[in-house]
Amino acid sequence: MKTIKNGIFNENATFVLMLGLCPTLAVTNTFEGAYIMGLCVLVVLFFTNFVISIIKKLVPDNVRIPVYILIIGTFVTVLDLTLKKYVPVLHETLGVYLPLITVNCIVLGRAISVATVSSVKESVLDAIGIGLGFTFSIMLLGGIREILGSNTITLMDGISSFTGYRAVYQVLPDTNILPITLFQTPAGAFLTLGLLMAFFNFIKEKRSDTR
Repeated sequence: MKTIKNGIFNENATFVLMLGLCPTLAVTNTFEGAYIMGLCVLVVLFFTNFVISIIKKLVPDNVRIPVYILIIGTFVTVLDLTLKKYVPVLHETLGVYLPLITVNCIVLGRAISVATVSSVKESVLDAIGIGLGFTFSIMLLGGIREILGSNTITLMDGISSFTGYRAVYQVLPDTNILPITLFQTPAGAFLTLGLLMAFFNFIKEKRSDTR
């Protein structure tokens, strides 16, 4: 449990380590796009760490990175084809950022720094913690950006072809305050990320001062 908590808070990929920022900024204009991307990274992390922690002693050091990328790419390809078949609308929304998980520094970084030197159990727990931390952080980012930028919250839209349900809700009644379209732009993504990082750093410092 401590390993999972560490991945969510102390080594949060987005707000602490600042890794994987390309998909973080690109697909978080909707809440749905954010949590689906987070879950995709979580799934790839889980299976990658699991497999690498098992075969690590069989892989020579001089070909370690190519082998790891091949393993990551295999799971990403399976995931990519699955989404393309069952939820094509969402697959198109995620676009190139889905296959780019193959070279995502979060996944490769944890494979090298954790799965290579840890037991299967520790590697899997680390993957769950880091994956959940990344998912929660981009869900928060996506939720804020969509609410402020569109005055909606999208729970199910792209995946409605798979679930049979569509859930897109207006957050506030007609108002002159929202939407603020800036938050749907790349500049809005950077602004929201910066404000969230400042907020969490402030909370972290406050907690440190009270100890």
